[in-house]
Amino acid sequence: MSAMRCVQNPQSMQELGLEWRRQGLRVGLVPTMGYWHEGHLSLMRWAREHCDLLVASIFVNPTQFGPGEDLENYPSDTKRDSALAAECGVDVLFTPRKDEMYLPDHGTWVTVPELTKNLCGRSRPVHFQGVATVVCKLFNLVQPTFAAFGEKDWQQLAVIRKMTRELDIPVRVEGRPIVREADGLAMSSRNVYLTPEERAVAPHIQKGLCLLESMIRAGEDDCAVLRRGVMEYYAARIPTGVLDYLELVDPERIETVDHIRTDVLAAVALRIGKARLIDNKRINLEK
Repeated sequence: MSAMRCVQNPQSMQELGLEWRRQGLRVGLVPTMGYWHEGHLSLMRWAREHCDLLVASIFVNPTQFGPGEDLENYPSDTKRDSALAAECGVDVLFTPRKDEMYLPDHGTWVTVPELTKNLCGRSRPVHFQGVATVVCKLFNLVQPTFAAFGEKDWQQLAVIRKMTRELDIPVRVEGRPIVREADGLAMSSRNVYLTPEERAVAPHIQKGLCLLESMIRAGEDDCAVLRRGVMEYYAARIPTGVLDYLELVDPERIETVDHIRTDVLAAVALRIGKARLIDNKRINLEK
């Protein structure tokens, strides 16, 4: 097996990607902001099995952070990530610099307004514009056959799928299941912000979603009742938590529903100390 190649310059990455496309090679891409956990590694291992060449990118994208968010403090350990990439069989690790991804006069943005009014888009208004723009750029630079994303960021996945489809970008977007700690907490680079006391109560985020599903399975279809039940659960189990949102939405349109009539996505964002943690659960109703 050849040694992993590290590429920083975007033009060099694009030249490689175009050459691979000319050769008819299947190229997989796993875009990340680094500080990898098992969720990231699971994407790479899965992608490795489905491509000829695997690219992983590390880029803490400044345009998806709003004022007062954690851009400056976002955890980073590129040396560790690089070693993990090699272990996962990554062929090229792409680590572009901010000033090369966004030139000083950058003024072109990709927006998907229909899917970004709700959930994270409501409290982070610039977030998905930054996400869609940088993913579009990565697709153009790497020229992948497919790209793998985690379903923890469900709204992000929906945005990227719609963008890719409607801009006719020849990339297959693959969503992969949430990877969790043994106690159920969704893996996130931001989990490192949690104190031991906060980490001890954080698994109740997922347990609240499981409670909501059990209420639906028991016949409750009023979303106001469902939300109230879970919010009471969070208030009792995570008393220091500050709820950003708890919504039941259509999984594709990301629109809030009032009553459960078909499959639904329960999505939550909760601040615990310095960490803003998100989680979701897709609830499929029996036909």
